[in-house]
Amino acid sequence: MIPGWGSGLAVDGLSAVLLVTLAVVLVAVLAYAAADGYGARFHVLVLLFAAAMAVTVTASDLLLLLMGWEVMGATSYALIGYVWADVERVRSADVAFLTTRAADMGLYAAAGFAVAGAHSLRLDALAQADAPWRDLIAAGVVVSALGKSAQLPFSFWLSRAMAGPTPVSALLHSATMVVAGAYLLLRLRPLLEATGWAATAVSWAGALTALLLGAVALAQRDLKQLLAASTCAQIGFMVLGAGAGATDGGAAHLVAHAAVKSSLFLCAGVWLTRRGSDRLVDVVFGVGAIALAGVPPLSLWVTKDAVLEGVDEPALLAVGFAASVLSAAYAGKAVLWLLRSGERERVRVPLSQRIPLAGLGVAAASLGLLGLSDKVEFDAWEMALSGALAAVTVGAVMIARRVPEPAWALDWLWLERAAVVVVARPTFAVARALARFDDRVVDGAVRAVARGGGRAAGLTGRRVELPLDGLVALTGRGARRLAALARRPQTGQLHLYYAQAAVVFAVLVVIAVLAG
Repeated sequence: MIPGWGSGLAVDGLSAVLLVTLAVVLVAVLAYAAADGYGARFHVLVLLFAAAMAVTVTASDLLLLLMGWEVMGATSYALIGYVWADVERVRSADVAFLTTRAADMGLYAAAGFAVAGAHSLRLDALAQADAPWRDLIAAGVVVSALGKSAQLPFSFWLSRAMAGPTPVSALLHSATMVVAGAYLLLRLRPLLEATGWAATAVSWAGALTALLLGAVALAQRDLKQLLAASTCAQIGFMVLGAGAGATDGGAAHLVAHAAVKSSLFLCAGVWLTRRGSDRLVDVVFGVGAIALAGVPPLSLWVTKDAVLEGVDEPALLAVGFAASVLSAAYAGKAVLWLLRSGERERVRVPLSQRIPLAGLGVAAASLGLLGLSDKVEFDAWEMALSGALAAVTVGAVMIARRVPEPAWALDWLWLERAAVVVVARPTFAVARALARFDDRVVDGAVRAVARGGGRAAGLTGRRVELPLDGLVALTGRGARRLAALARRPQTGQLHLYYAQAAVVFAVLVVIAVLAG
C-alpha cells in the first residue's frame, strides 16, 4: 500500500461474481489439461495467469490494476507460445503480445493523468478528476480496455492467439485476459458517464465489433477461428453494455459467455486432439452452440437481451440487434461442425474431462438466470422476437449448409495487414533511421572527438613537451644552485651564526627606517 493513496484489494458484487467464474473455469481447464498430460511448466503458467486476473478484478486502484494487467499479458505470451520450438506459434505470440502491449500504454498514461488530475490512483476517484484530466484518463482507459478485449481495431490479435494449446484458448477466451477489458469498462462506468463522449465511443465500439466480427466469424472455415471471432463479437455486447449503462446485463453476459465459450473450446479440443468424438462431448458442444446463438431458453438469449434492453439510441439498438442475428448465424455454422461429428470415430474421453465438460454444459444452459435482475425491465415482445429470429437463423444456416465467405471477412477485415502498413512498417522505418543517425552522427561525433584527442596529444608531444621539459630542468638547476649557496653559511661555528643574525637584524632595521 502506498501511504496516502489508499491502494489495496477489495471484493464487491461485480468482482465476486468474476472471481467465482474464474475459479470454476480454472478448475475445469486444469482438470481437462491434466488428462492431456500437460506438465509442470504449463500448470505454473496457468495458475500465475489466473492469479494475475484475480488481482486485476479485485484491484481498487490503478497501481495494483497495472501489476495484474502486466503479469497477465506476460503469461499470456508464454502460454500462446507454449510450444516454443514451433516458430510460427512463437511469431503468433509475438503479434498478440505486441498488439496488447501497445494498447496497454493507454493505462499507463491514464495513471499519470490520474496523479495530476485526481491526485489519487483509486478507481472510484477517477470520475471526480479535474478537467481536462478526466477526459485524458478516460481516453487511456478506453484504448487499453479495447486492446485487451480484442475490440476494433485490435481484434486481429485474438486470431493469432489460437496458436496456443486448447486449454489456454478456453481460459483466455472465457474468464481471463480477453474479458479483462470489458470488466474494466463495466467497473469504470461512472468515469465513462462523467465524460459523456467516452460512454458513446465505447457503446459504438462494442456494437460495431459485435456486428463486424460476427461477419468475420460467419466466414471462417476453421472452427477455432470461428470461435475466436465470436469471442470478439460477444465481448462487443459486454462493451456495449458498459457504454450504454446496462452494467448488470453486461456482467451477466460475461459470466454466461464464460461457461459457453470454455465448453465450446474444450469440446473442440477433444475433436482436434483425439481425432474422434464422444456422445457427451457432442451434447455439450450442441448446448453451447445453441446457447451462443441466443436460442431460448438458454443462457445468452437472456443476457444478450438484458444488454440490448439498456440501449436507448435507435441506431445503436439496430446495430446491436443485427449483431444478435449474426451471432445465431455463426452459431448455426458451428452446429454444422457438430453434425460432421457423426463421421468421426468414437473415442473414449477420460472421466477427468467428461466431468468438467458436463458441468460447463449445465452452466451454459442455465446461467441466463443471472440476467434476470430486478434492475432490468424486459420487453416480452422483444425477447420473443429475438428468440424466434435466432431459432429461424440457425435453422436457415443448417438447411443451406453454406454461407457467404467474403475475403475481407475471412481475413479478419484485413486488420493485421492494416496494422503492418500503418504501424509496424513506419515504426521499423523510424527505428532504422534512428539507428543510422546513431551510427553516423552520434557515434561519428564520439569517434571524431576521440580522433581529435589523439591528434592533440600527438601535437602536444611534438611541440610542447620539449619546451616544458627544458623549463622544468632549468627550475631544477636553479633550485640546486640556491641550495648550494644556502649550505655555505651552515659551517657549524656559533660565532658565524651570530654574525649572520646581526647582518639580518641590520638589514631589517634599514628597511624599517626607509619604510618609515
